[in-house]
Amino acid sequence: MLDLNHIFLFLAVISPLLVLARAWRPDPIYRGWRIAALVVLVVTALAWIFFRAAAGYVGGAAWFALLFIPAIGSRKMTELAARQNYKSARKLGAALQILHPSAELRDQVQLFRHLESHHNHRAVFPSPSLEQEIEQQDRRRSFRNAPAVLVLFLINAAAFIFEISFGNWTDPEVLHQLGALEPYAVVAQGQYWRLFTALFLHAGFVHLLFNLFALYVLGPPLERSIGAVRFAICYLISGLASSAGVVGLTLIGLVQVAQLVGASGCIMGIVGAWAGFLLRHRHAPHAKQRLGNVLMIVAIQTAFDLSTPQASMAAHLCGLVAGFVLGLALTPRAAR
Repeated sequence: MLDLNHIFLFLAVISPLLVLARAWRPDPIYRGWRIAALVVLVVTALAWIFFRAAAGYVGGAAWFALLFIPAIGSRKMTELAARQNYKSARKLGAALQILHPSAELRDQVQLFRHLESHHNHRAVFPSPSLEQEIEQQDRRRSFRNAPAVLVLFLINAAAFIFEISFGNWTDPEVLHQLGALEPYAVVAQGQYWRLFTALFLHAGFVHLLFNLFALYVLGPPLERSIGAVRFAICYLISGLASSAGVVGLTLIGLVQVAQLVGASGCIMGIVGAWAGFLLRHRHAPHAKQRLGNVLMIVAIQTAFDLSTPQASMAAHLCGLVAGFVLGLALTPRAAR
């Protein structure tokens, strides 16, 4: 069972450090993010000193309010401005200033106010707006244009609902009956189907939520690049390779796994596929920058695995390697 306090503590420490590493430049536009990251680290450190049992929750709340919400909000604000919806962008920016009162954000709000005024004066006659057309395109770029991600998302959610209806999902006996990965049962009793069924089971809502969030963030762009069928194949093969790798490493004594569930091997397969795909097409625009982001994800996951006994580094690494090999063989959809 994953410790939620530990997860939030990890996020509250690693995420601000990454922000500081990327924003520690003399450019004043990064000043607000540096201050927010330092505040989160200080709050987390004080919570660790005085309220250690709840330090993760306190630091996680500071991280969520000062870094996560402003980052997501800033991205949404940029999307609204790109659609020339300056009024909504201005309102969102004004709300974000409460959590992130930076000079950069203040200047953006003033700019949106000016653009909103100019845009209103120009839009005299009603006509089909460019904003609506771009908004429809943006909607098509999400789940609607990533059917494989949507199907996998729903399957994982439905499997967890079945877990809840079946019994206590924290009970190893319940997970055993549902199809958890157990190396002994696979090898000694020939229950090879566990290599597959374990990929759609999760040890709690938090475990499921993190995997679904990662699938939602990482999956659609890759599926749009390589196609739905190849994405689904990559997801499943990476997961099966993850399960088989854990069984093999258990047999030779490198790891000790009694029972394992979760789609994390599949998710790390997507990360590996991104790495292989970007490495092969490294001369494409922004490929090197995106590859750097993928390597950062791998580093964060490795640090989390090392600090979390409940996490299976073996499963993650096996899925990552399998996805990387598949990614090297993938070609963009437009090249077909």
